[in-house]
Amino acid sequence: MKTIIEPFRIKSVEPIRMTTREERARLLEAAGFNLFKLHSDDVIIDLLTDSGTSAMSAAQWGAVMTGDESYAGAPSFYRFEAAVKDLMDFTHIIPAHQGRAAEHLLFSLIAKTGDLIPSNTHFDTTRGNIEAMGAEALDLPIAEGRVPSLDHPFKGNMDLAALERVLTEEGGRIPAVMMTITNNAGGGQPVSLENIRGAARLAKAHGKAFYIDGCRFAENAWFIKLREEGQKDRSIKEIVRETFALADGMTMSAKKDAFANIGGWLALNNDALAERARTLLIQTEGFPTYGGLAGRDLDAIAQGLKEIIDEDYLRYRVRTNAYIAERLDAMGVPVVKPAGGHAVFIDARAFLPHIPPLEYPGQALTCAMYETGGIRACEIGTVMFGRKPDGTEAPGAMDLVRLAMPRRVYTQSHADYVVEVLEDVAATKDTLKGLRIVKEPPMMRHFTAAFERL
Repeated sequence: MKTIIEPFRIKSVEPIRMTTREERARLLEAAGFNLFKLHSDDVIIDLLTDSGTSAMSAAQWGAVMTGDESYAGAPSFYRFEAAVKDLMDFTHIIPAHQGRAAEHLLFSLIAKTGDLIPSNTHFDTTRGNIEAMGAEALDLPIAEGRVPSLDHPFKGNMDLAALERVLTEEGGRIPAVMMTITNNAGGGQPVSLENIRGAARLAKAHGKAFYIDGCRFAENAWFIKLREEGQKDRSIKEIVRETFALADGMTMSAKKDAFANIGGWLALNNDALAERARTLLIQTEGFPTYGGLAGRDLDAIAQGLKEIIDEDYLRYRVRTNAYIAERLDAMGVPVVKPAGGHAVFIDARAFLPHIPPLEYPGQALTCAMYETGGIRACEIGTVMFGRKPDGTEAPGAMDLVRLAMPRRVYTQSHADYVVEVLEDVAATKDTLKGLRIVKEPPMMRHFTAAFERL
């Protein structure tokens, strides 16, 4: 059939509180024009993030009831460990309460002041955890990945020539190479298996560990199956297993491609590093068989990992974002092409050319979307990445607005509503004003900064 339907039935629902434009204007100002500070029940369509916002399945809720809450050695952990190893066969699986906790464990052990850690593009918490250790997070995306309007099958790829150059010139400062799949900050764009192989090969040739940030591994594998030569007849599981077989370890937020509301893990092959990680885990997260999670959470993750590689689900998931992106593009709203796996990204710098980057066009657009239709989205641009560790500020590489779709939560009518709101915003976009920051923390300011309109 031509229509790709949601491959699930809805068993439980949550009401949405409808608000007026006047209410939303007051709420936005009270939140300092920072959508992270809004109460979620004041939001009609919440596209702030796809992290931890999935609707769990009946099987996952059933698994929750089997959770064992023993402090040490719970069966829940061993079911979780087996489910992870079924897809990513690392020697050591170390649970943590979410992905950033796994990042903290890893970078606390491998990074120090003066180090340099290259990636295709580090996302916010990865960058924050690296910079917290005094190290530098270096982004090496391919040139095509910096051009939102350009259609390219694997815009999330790392520039391998640039990686080889930095490994040759700065190798003494580099403890490891990272790869993020999909490339979230680059527009939710996939990374090809060929590119992952190339990055792993270069890291190994220079004696460096190769780690994957695997938050959206299943979506990335689906794009590989669809777009990469020689991959169409392979199963998602086969592609996933090869992807992680190329790495020395991984960090993971189970709040993305495991359908869980909380959880994550650090996986390693190095025995000595894993022992140090578990010692730090006990100090900061919990015993190594629960890592800051309840047993029921571990069981929900284990079941979610079985469900996430379903091809009917992945087909629907990717098509939902493509549908929204195509409709926006048709009415002249500039979007990152092709559509990402977990989100639609609007090129706010192109959409609002009268607002300079240091007046935050992405933030201005997110505020307009909320005020117009109660949609909460996320700026990924100069607010998120413009502040440098030395305190200076420069425009981000791009100014994007991410419409991140929670998994199995919204239907096509919600998607149509999003498009209609943006159509209304587009009609008055030339009247939108930029913002200034009036209060910000020294790191990861986008979460808590306060703004005022210019």
